[in-house]
Amino acid sequence: MGFDKEASSSSHVLKVPSLPREDTPLLGKKPPRSSQFKTFANVFIAIVGAGVLGLPYTFKKTGWIMGSLMLFSVAFLTYYCMMLLVYTRRKLESYEGFSKIASFGDLGFAVCGPIGRFSVDAMIVLAQAGFCVSYLIFIAHTLAYVFNHQSNEKIMGFLSPKAMYIWGCFPFQLGLNSIPTLTHLAPLSIFADVVDLGAMGVVMVEDVVAYLKYKPALQAFGGFSVFFYGLGVAVYAFEGIGMVLPLESEAKDKDKFGKVLGGCMAFIALLYGGFGILGYFAFGEETKDIITTNLGRGLLSSLVQFGLCVNLFFTFPLMMNPVYEVAERRFCGSSYCLWLRWVVVLLVSLVALLVPNFADFLSLVGSSVCCALGFVLPSLFHLMVFKDELSWKGLAIDTTILVFGVVVALTGTWSSLLEIFVSKSS
Repeated sequence: MGFDKEASSSSHVLKVPSLPREDTPLLGKKPPRSSQFKTFANVFIAIVGAGVLGLPYTFKKTGWIMGSLMLFSVAFLTYYCMMLLVYTRRKLESYEGFSKIASFGDLGFAVCGPIGRFSVDAMIVLAQAGFCVSYLIFIAHTLAYVFNHQSNEKIMGFLSPKAMYIWGCFPFQLGLNSIPTLTHLAPLSIFADVVDLGAMGVVMVEDVVAYLKYKPALQAFGGFSVFFYGLGVAVYAFEGIGMVLPLESEAKDKDKFGKVLGGCMAFIALLYGGFGILGYFAFGEETKDIITTNLGRGLLSSLVQFGLCVNLFFTFPLMMNPVYEVAERRFCGSSYCLWLRWVVVLLVSLVALLVPNFADFLSLVGSSVCCALGFVLPSLFHLMVFKDELSWKGLAIDTTILVFGVVVALTGTWSSLLEIFVSKSS
């Protein structure tokens, strides 16, 4: 949350930086670098977010063994593709006189020219906006549950509880998203992740108590029809690839960055797996799309849910920053544009009104744009840069990941859309 999935897509044009590179004489102090511990913490913050709250519901659909296998497989594949981006940048920057590559968008431009930057820009805009749509859905559903509104209840005769809370957030989001620079809101990123971890801890303890009390019937494997749905949610939960290049740039010991990244991904995968399994074990077929709504209406439960809503509310403008950066660069000459920001907030709010289910939307975003960002583009860029040096095994791995990403994106998007339409009609 906060900066957990925020990714600046590009730096507009590639220029030789004013700061000295590693292969040029140092005239001043080196910029501060991150220790291994700080790198680990930054990776954790960049990845862990609201997507974890939909994992128990996903395990209900896929079965707990099938869901766990998918989760750990996606974690490994995401790590592998993150390292593909790192290796691709290092290769390009090793060429004499090559401009510094600061971001995912810069890498796309270096490999494929303007079409590469446009592809990364488009995917990041859709992903970041998608994250914010899921935030509004979570806030609206949670507040409706906390304040005892029925889903079919009409407020003032025409507004559903979900619509009331989304439109209630709207004017405040217009104000927050009007702020040209949001750097003073950055501490909320850390605070949001602390609250998220605290909420996960409370939920997991409650899950253990509920499981020992009820011991519901469980399924280990779901049908093939939900395979791509589950993959979509898992991909969403681990999305953070847009931040890997900036984080690697800040690392003090770049040779050990891969090990730190791998260790952090393994830790997050275990945390996610434990959270998803415990949630599903506790409530079985009664597991809801947002697991916190399974906790009942006690004071502790309400505080946890309300705290998450507050943090997602303030995270929203931070997550929209990359969207504004791309939109204002392309349509307003990189100048601040108030009306454009307001139109984007309105569009995001309207989409949130149309989506009935939190976890279904996670799967849709994960299956579509997150698959493209996480699997398709890294393997494509790596393949294009290293094509003359890769062995047949390397070529086969890159091609397999590329094809897998495209297949999952197409089939997972279709599966998620079907789930959304079924939920909306029921």
